[in-house]
Amino acid sequence: MRAIVHTETGPSSVLRLVERELPEPGPWEVRVQLVRAGVNPTDWKFRAGNMRGDSEVTPGQDGAGVVDAVGSGVTEVTVGDRVWLVLAQHGRAHGTAAEFTVQPVSRVVPLPDGASYDLGASLGVPAVTAHRALTASEWGPTRLGPGALEGRTVLVQGGAGAVGNAAIQLARWSGATVVTTVSSPEKGELATAAGAHHVVNYREGDPAEEIKALVSEGVDIVVEVAPAQNDALDRAVLKVHGTVSIYANNGGEEVTLPLREVFSRNLRYQFLILYTLDESLLRAAVEDVTAAVSDGALRVGEDAGVPLHHYPLEETAAAHDAVEGGAVGKVLIDVARD
Repeated sequence: MRAIVHTETGPSSVLRLVERELPEPGPWEVRVQLVRAGVNPTDWKFRAGNMRGDSEVTPGQDGAGVVDAVGSGVTEVTVGDRVWLVLAQHGRAHGTAAEFTVQPVSRVVPLPDGASYDLGASLGVPAVTAHRALTASEWGPTRLGPGALEGRTVLVQGGAGAVGNAAIQLARWSGATVVTTVSSPEKGELATAAGAHHVVNYREGDPAEEIKALVSEGVDIVVEVAPAQNDALDRAVLKVHGTVSIYANNGGEEVTLPLREVFSRNLRYQFLILYTLDESLLRAAVEDVTAAVSDGALRVGEDAGVPLHHYPLEETAAAHDAVEGGAVGKVLIDVARD
């Protein structure tokens, strides 16, 4: 099989295409023939300097394809099933930038009928992160679905990003009023296509005043990508008992909080990363994301606010560079030869 590997950290040039033996699934493992692989910021950051101790690594946490073989004890999927993958490289050396991957059955999820491989490979990191961000508040809910966020208002900072887009779609599916910030009219159009009720260009005027004018009662949850830059705005628009769900550190490494204001308003700051997420929370997210796909509530493509950028497997380095360079939308690797 063909696979992308790297044996050292560094720029995308450390990635190379090689031929490897077809891996065999062990007990409770599944072999998947990949059709698409998704590329996320975590992939290039891992390759650039956060590599684990394996002598050879195949990048890629997300992907979609067809079950090719199953090991003993596997009953959840069968050969021929269409599936999507979650955290495929977490805790192991070989991820989704390859024609085949062997994964624990817990990381292999049936892909609903009618859902494309493009969509399946776009779920994983963005959608599961968005799910946790929307379910991290102290008042609940712990699960998403129609009506789960009814009567609540969600502010998604950076709604044109992959996680931001997924958060807009999942919050809208769950009944929330969704406000999002963007940096340009073009990104505003993408956020509107994703389903945001209100779009605020934070580079024009006073975004806090504009948000408060749109939702005078305040915001229940902030899905936050740049806490160092946005904390003052977040505090200005949050309700008492509001939650800031922080999933990235774009624009700064440190946040300083005015403690009296924060604790007097019972604000909650929830930091989140998938790699240490409790397994029960991960499973809940996978189930809800799959349900949203079945309902047609999670989509990709220009009309869903997620432009798709395709690269062949042999150009995985260019795909990494596109994500590192801030490509708007979803970068996908076309793994299957056809």
